[in-house]
Amino acid sequence: MAPVGTPTRAENRLWTGMTFPPSSFRKIGDALKPLAILLGFLSLCPSPAGGVPPPADPPEEVLVIDWELPPVGVAGIPMAISLTPGKTFSETAIPAELTAVAPGGTPLAVRKVLLEAGRTTFLEPFPVDRTGILSLRLVTADGSEFSRTLRVLPGVVTLLPPLFAIFMALAFRQVVIALSAGVWLGALFLYDFRPLAAILRTVDHFALKSLTDSDHISILMFTLLLGGMIGVISRSGGVQGIVNQIARFATNRRRGQLATWALGILVFFDDYSNTLIVGPTMRPVTDRLRISREKLAYIVDTTAATIASIALVSSWIGMEVSLIGDGFRSAGIARQPYSTFLATIPYCFYPWMALILCFIIGYTGRDFGTMWRAETRARGGQVLADSAAPLSDFDASSFAPLPGRPQRWWNALLPVLALTVFIFAGLWWDGRAALAAQGLPAGIDSPLAVLLSPLAIQNLGQIFGEADSFRILLGASLVGCLVALALAFSQRLLTLTEGLQAWLEGIKAMLPAFVVLTLAWSIGLVCSELQTADYLVSLLSGALTPLWLPTLIFLSASVISFATGTSWGTMAILLPIVIPLAHKVCQTAPLEVGQAEGVLLGSIASVLAGAVFGDHCSPISDTTILSSMATSSDHIDHVRTQLPYALVGAGTAILFGTLPAGLGFSPWLGILAGTVFLALLVRFLGRPAPG
Repeated sequence: MAPVGTPTRAENRLWTGMTFPPSSFRKIGDALKPLAILLGFLSLCPSPAGGVPPPADPPEEVLVIDWELPPVGVAGIPMAISLTPGKTFSETAIPAELTAVAPGGTPLAVRKVLLEAGRTTFLEPFPVDRTGILSLRLVTADGSEFSRTLRVLPGVVTLLPPLFAIFMALAFRQVVIALSAGVWLGALFLYDFRPLAAILRTVDHFALKSLTDSDHISILMFTLLLGGMIGVISRSGGVQGIVNQIARFATNRRRGQLATWALGILVFFDDYSNTLIVGPTMRPVTDRLRISREKLAYIVDTTAATIASIALVSSWIGMEVSLIGDGFRSAGIARQPYSTFLATIPYCFYPWMALILCFIIGYTGRDFGTMWRAETRARGGQVLADSAAPLSDFDASSFAPLPGRPQRWWNALLPVLALTVFIFAGLWWDGRAALAAQGLPAGIDSPLAVLLSPLAIQNLGQIFGEADSFRILLGASLVGCLVALALAFSQRLLTLTEGLQAWLEGIKAMLPAFVVLTLAWSIGLVCSELQTADYLVSLLSGALTPLWLPTLIFLSASVISFATGTSWGTMAILLPIVIPLAHKVCQTAPLEVGQAEGVLLGSIASVLAGAVFGDHCSPISDTTILSSMATSSDHIDHVRTQLPYALVGAGTAILFGTLPAGLGFSPWLGILAGTVFLALLVRFLGRPAPG
C-alpha cells in the first residue's frame, strides 16, 4: 500500500507537474452547481417587450480620418503626411487646416487641405527642426477636430543602430549578436525607449516584416534550395569529380585564383546567382590549392555586384534605367535612359578598379594587410582561422562522396548548367511577357536573333530589366535540385533515402545564413523607419561645385550604402536627387558642353559606383553575407580582409576617376592610369605568402 499522500494511478497529472485527486474535481463541481442553476433560470426568463429587443438608434455618421505618419520624426528632415477620410457628412469635399505645433506650443507650419471621401491627400512635407513631442491638429470647416502626436528624434540618433551593429560585429566577431543588437537599439528609439517592448518588436515587427517580403522569401528559398542541390552533388561525387577535372588546369595558386575570377566574370547577369554558383563550385578547388577562404570570399564578392552593375545586360538594368528615367523626368531632361546608362559605364570607376585589382592580386600572387596574414596561414594548410565560424558548412562527413562509387564531373556541372540556363532563359521569357502585358513591344523573338541585331544590347537589357528576377531564381534553384537528384538516382549513385538525406543536409548547412540575412534585412528596415538615409543626404548635401560633384556624390553614396547595407536602396534614394542637382549645377556653372556632359554622366555613375563600394564593404550587406555563406567563410574574417582592398580600389577610383571626370578628362584614360597605379602598388606594397 502506498504511503499517505503518495499519488496513485487514479489521480490526474497536469502539465505543470501538480497532482490533483479526483475528489478535488468533485468539490469544484459542487461549488459551481448554484451558479449553473442561476444561469439556467435567467435563460428561461422572457426578455422585455415580448422577447424582442427595442430597435437601436442608427449610429451617427462621423468623419473618420486615416493618418499616415512616419514612425518617428527626425530633426532636420521634412515630415511627409497623408490623410484619407472615411465617411463624410456629404458628397462634397470638406476643407480643413492642419497645424504642426512644436514642443512648447509654437506653431511650426500650417497646411490647407481639401478632404474627399475615400481619397488620399498627400500634404507638402512639414519642416521639423526641434526634438520632442510634435503635435498635429486637423480642424475641418464644420468644426470637427482631430489630433495626433509624434516624437521627433535628433538626427544623429538615426545613425546609431547601423553603426553600433557594425562596431559590434568587427569588435566581437559575433555577427548574429551584433545585428540583433543593432535591430534592438533601433526598436528602442522607435518605441518610446522601452527595453522590453524593443525586444518584442525586434521579433514580431522587424524580423517578421523582413520575412513577409516576397522578394526576401524568394532569396531565402533560393538559398536553401541551392544548398540542397550542393548537398546532393557533393554526396553523389559530382563536386569531387569537377575538382579533379579543374585540378588538371588550376595546378597552382595563381591559376586557381584566376579561374575563380574568370568564372565570376562569366556569370555576369545577376549578383546573387554569381555568388551562389561560383563560391560552392570553386571552394573545393581553392581548398586543395591552399588558398584561404577569405581570399575566395574576396574574389567571389568582388566579381558579383561589380560586374552585374556595369554589365550591358543584367538583372540590375531595370532598376538602374528606371531610376535614371525618373531623374530625367523630374529635371525636365529629354534623354533616353538606357543609352545614358551605357554612356555611364566608363565612369563607374570603383567597379572597374575593384575588378582590375582583384585580377592583379590573383595574377601576381602578392597580398598585403590582413589578407596576407590569411594567405600565410593557408599556405600551411589551414584555410580557415582557428576562431572561424563559417556561415555554412559543407565540409562535414555527410557531404563526402560515398566510398566505392564513381566521381563524375558532369554530375556537378549539369545541375549548375541547368540552373544557369534556366535563369538566363527565364529572364528572357518573363521580361518579354512583362513588356507585352504593358502593351510595349516585346523586342526580337529569340536570343539568337538578338545577338545578330544592331539593337541587341539595348533590346536584351530592356527585356532583362522587366523580368521578375527573384521568381526566376527560385524556379532555377528548384530545377537545379531536380536535375541533381535525377542524375544521382539514374546512375544509382544514391538511393532515394540517401538522396533526400543529402538534400536536407544541404539545406541545414544554409540555416546560419538564413538567420543572418533575416537580421540584415531587419536592420535595413530599422534604418528605413528611422530615415537614416534621408538624414545622411541632408548632412552631405551642401554647396557643390561641378569639379567636386562626382567625387562628393561617390562619397555620399558610399557612406549611405555602408550604413544601410543596401546598394539598390542607395540608388533609389540618391539618383532622383542627384540627376536634377547635377543638371542644375552644370547649367549655372560656366562649363563647356563636353565638360558638362562628363560631370552629368560622372555624377550618375558615382551613385552606382558608390552604392556598390559601400555595399561591398558593409558587414550588414546581404551580398557580403551571401559571399561568406557561399564560400563557407567566417563572415567577420571576410569583411576584415576585404576592406583594405576595397579601400584601395575606392581611393584609386577617386584619384584617377571621379576627380579627373569633374575636370572633363576621358574616363578611359582614368581607367588606364588607375590600372598602372594598382599594378605598381601591388608590386611594391604586396608580397607573396611564404611557404
